[in-house]
Amino acid sequence: MMNSLLKDAESRMKKSVEKIVEEYGQMRTGRPSPALLESVKVDYYGVLTPINQMATITVTEERSLIIKPWDKSVLSQIEKAIFASKLDLTPINDGANIKLNFPIPTTEQREKWVKLARDNSEKGKIAIRNIRRDAIKEARDLEKASEMTEDDLKKFEEDIQELTNKYIEEMDKAFEKKSKEIMEF
Repeated sequence: MMNSLLKDAESRMKKSVEKIVEEYGQMRTGRPSPALLESVKVDYYGVLTPINQMATITVTEERSLIIKPWDKSVLSQIEKAIFASKLDLTPINDGANIKLNFPIPTTEQREKWVKLARDNSEKGKIAIRNIRRDAIKEARDLEKASEMTEDDLKKFEEDIQELTNKYIEEMDKAFEKKSKEIMEF
């Protein structure tokens, strides 16, 4: 019983870290990356479709992304979706492709992005601590129902704390990596 509680908690903690790392991949850093467009969905014949499923996205040497849709009729919808997104980018439609320029960000912009990354990291840590709290509550309920011994409960609490520390450390490492990426130029 104790092992299944630990495995469930670890799985949920791991998913929390993965979600934050995924969000970091979609954050602007001043560098062009096709991953930035993963959250942008285009209304394609009534279906919200990710841009990367309807176009080729390439990074150019002059700090730009080029979006080349397979169906040229969706250029204006892609353009509208990018305008509506929170990316704060201005698409340039040349009739065949859409170009997104990434100007070198100011120090203030980079600091804002680091703050946003820190906020995401804190949300992830809170989620991990909530998972720990829920697992301990469940274990204590089992102990009260005499399905777990007091010694097993103590061991479980130590083990869940070790897991919590491990995943909070992973969250910190992910934040440090992202903030370094944002501030590096």
